[in-house]
Amino acid sequence: MTVSNSKPQLKVVLSDVNAKVVQAWQSAFADTPEVEISRGSIIDRHVDAWVSPTNAHGAMNGGVDAVIKRHLGAGIELRVQRAIRDGFGGALPIGSAVCVPSGAANPKFLISTPTMHHSAENVRETLNVALACAAAFQAVHLQNERQPGSITSIALVGMGAATGKVPPQVCANLMWAGYTLFQDHSFGDYDELRATVCGQLGDIDSRPVQRVRITPPARPAARR
Repeated sequence: MTVSNSKPQLKVVLSDVNAKVVQAWQSAFADTPEVEISRGSIIDRHVDAWVSPTNAHGAMNGGVDAVIKRHLGAGIELRVQRAIRDGFGGALPIGSAVCVPSGAANPKFLISTPTMHHSAENVRETLNVALACAAAFQAVHLQNERQPGSITSIALVGMGAATGKVPPQVCANLMWAGYTLFQDHSFGDYDELRATVCGQLGDIDSRPVQRVRITPPARPAARR
């Protein structure tokens, strides 16, 4: 009998109420048919983890955060903010994320990753969407290292496309960059992730409305 040591593929669902975001995803992810795309609310998706674009302090008072807080209860905000305090000293840098138990059967976990520092900012001229999306997937890697197989499916919304004012196609392209990086690499920490994303997408303004695949950093050679 042959035993496979390959990791099970993560089921990724992209779901948003904005039809323009859905259309942009369909274009950007046209060559990644394993990603499920649908129009609708994230709270209707039955997966192991939801990803919520948040702010640096995890204040769930607007956008998708507020919808999730109403659905899961006020305790979810307390868990997110406690994780931010314990892991990051109270402020979650863009390009990092926390993963906390939801307290519900669906989803089992909430991944919070900031697209902005405060509750309402225009981030259309930044790389925040790519950083946040990549960080969310890095949080999946880290959670599954702690508890193997605990997250096998995940749902994301159009990150930064509402409050953040990021145009739908730009949002979709940057999320594609974050997703493909997840497929290629697991980072040692969030600092390495941020350095890689910013180093390769820093000139994104010269490549408008274009997908850019991020090249993972080379892994260190094994010691002999």
